[in-house]
Amino acid sequence: MRHQRVFNHLGRTSAHRKSMLANMASSLILHKRITTTTAKAKALKTYVEPLITKSKEDSTHSRRTVFSYLKDKVAVSELFREISPKIADRPGGYTRILKIGNRIGDNAEMCILELVDYNEAMLGGGEAAKQKGTRRRRSTKKSATEAATPKAARSAAGKSKKSAESGVKPDEEAKTLTTPS
Repeated sequence: MRHQRVFNHLGRTSAHRKSMLANMASSLILHKRITTTTAKAKALKTYVEPLITKSKEDSTHSRRTVFSYLKDKVAVSELFREISPKIADRPGGYTRILKIGNRIGDNAEMCILELVDYNEAMLGGGEAAKQKGTRRRRSTKKSATEAATPKAARSAAGKSKKSAESGVKPDEEAKTLTTPS
């Protein structure tokens, strides 16, 4: 019976699970978002959020504690330099799970785990905040030169294709195609 056993072992030994979560946490910190299964994302969320809380206080002790979990110098320095100042006023809930459907191969439920303060689309920055311009129709009128000599325009277009194939320069072609009017 598994009464009150709430920890997900993810079908791995404890050493494999610890190293997998450390690698995933480092990837999340460095890339700000990762794509994984929902079960792993939920386990990673409980693993990485206390580390982010610990990074709010920049001391030698907290850096060493976080390094003992992550085992990656670059990720630790990124966490303390870039992420912790940005989330300093947030009381918790540093990550978000966005479900993206099932994986094709084995139908596993997939999701995106991301840091909340780094999604510009949801924060209103980037392309989402771009203003829409006024849409206008194109003019249906032809220009005066095209209306006056439609055959000459068509023949010029045909000759420009032939000249491109034969290697004639466009300046020389324009001199030969212009007609006095």
